[in-house]
Amino acid sequence: MIDLLAKIEQTAVDAGHAILEIYQSTDFGVEIKSDNSPLTKADLAAHNIIVSALQKITPDVPILSEESADIPYSTRKQWNKYWLVDPLDGTKEFIKRNGEFTVNIALIEKGHSILSVVYVPVQDITYSAVKGYGAFKKDKEKRTQIHTQKPARKKPIIVGSRSHMSQDVIDYLKKLGKHELVSMGSSLKFCLVAEGKADLYPRLGLTSEWDTAAAQCIVEQAGGRVVTLNNQTLMYNTKEDLLNPYFMVYGDENREWLMSNVNNAD
Repeated sequence: MIDLLAKIEQTAVDAGHAILEIYQSTDFGVEIKSDNSPLTKADLAAHNIIVSALQKITPDVPILSEESADIPYSTRKQWNKYWLVDPLDGTKEFIKRNGEFTVNIALIEKGHSILSVVYVPVQDITYSAVKGYGAFKKDKEKRTQIHTQKPARKKPIIVGSRSHMSQDVIDYLKKLGKHELVSMGSSLKFCLVAEGKADLYPRLGLTSEWDTAAAQCIVEQAGGRVVTLNNQTLMYNTKEDLLNPYFMVYGDENREWLMSNVNNAD
């Protein structure tokens, strides 16, 4: 699995470099998809690089990417193992040129993310994880193991979406009491929890499975959890639609303020 992870890390970096070439250009080629989300040349370039690489690395493992998601559930439900990919997570942040976008690649087995990479092109940072081996952050050729913050801070650091802050989250934070809020784009929100820079990421809004799978593995292998509002682990490919329920990402489940609010969130 470690050898496979190294190949997936390189694939994510290659996709990230293609994204940066377009990021530094004057024409993103922005289109609007049927769900009103943006699509750029960078999304498609990264998608093509990742799919081509995965087909060579694991030719027998199917691939589900945001840019090729029209695979019927009748087909998907037969999959025991598959790749789940978001070639450019945070397209809105890419268009805003704030650097808060990532390349997400996850290997799913029996509904769980067991190997993943989240690459941050602008910062040249790679987050990665393998089930049973831990979670890691690679920055300037230095790789370090990362862990969630335990115990959680008494005044928690909460990370929220920069472009998708819902009214439900605003209401939730009011109930939470004293806290510090950090706004961030893409799956970087998960990564802040994974490396102990934040305590909680409440996502009370719609996301798709490719938005979360890679980063979930990193959080879990760093010692945290990603759970639905009934405190069940977020799972993949278990239903016809590809939308996630509301969920919470946290590093320390023993903090009373956290669990009471998870259970009471609505």
